[in-house]
Amino acid sequence: MKVVLGAAKGLAFLHVGPKPVIYRDFKTSNILIDAEYNSKLSDFGLAKAGPQGDKTHVSTRVLGTYGYAAPEYVMTGHLTTKSDVYSFGVVLLEVLTGRRSVDKKRPPGEQNLVAWARPYLSDRRRLYQLVDPRLGLNYSVRGVQKVAQICHHCLNRDSKSRPMMDEVVKHLTPLQDLNDMAAASYRPRSSPRGKARR
Repeated sequence: MKVVLGAAKGLAFLHVGPKPVIYRDFKTSNILIDAEYNSKLSDFGLAKAGPQGDKTHVSTRVLGTYGYAAPEYVMTGHLTTKSDVYSFGVVLLEVLTGRRSVDKKRPPGEQNLVAWARPYLSDRRRLYQLVDPRLGLNYSVRGVQKVAQICHHCLNRDSKSRPMMDEVVKHLTPLQDLNDMAAASYRPRSSPRGKARR
């Protein structure tokens, strides 16, 4: 969670300055980490100055990485800080699931991570089917619920309904301290003893 939180703080810093910067190509491969898992954003080659004055967006040629770019940006070329929020939601979903944003090796209904995961994000009973199976039961139950909720908001189809990155940072920060591990609350289901039918 430390790496993701650091990346979120980096995006928030870019977005809230007097001259906001839109990263435009936020993805996992652009997050560098050091030996203590501190994260730094790299490759600002596609970054763009944010809207100035009363403008709500920047119009630009669509560039970026397929699978991370916000749908409204892909369709219209209108770029806002909320476009980065969507991309962050994709990265957070990759962390939760252990899957890539686009994976052509998966079955057709699972190749696009966001399309596959969207129905699970708002369903508490099915939510745990998203969790990276390599984690086993070594994850915080409340953490998974909160991360899924943040993903759901960041990936909102309506860009205006997505949170600002400083709000995302506020919601991610307490997750580092959660220790309600799934393994501690797991109880295998006992198979019901068969009773003789009458």
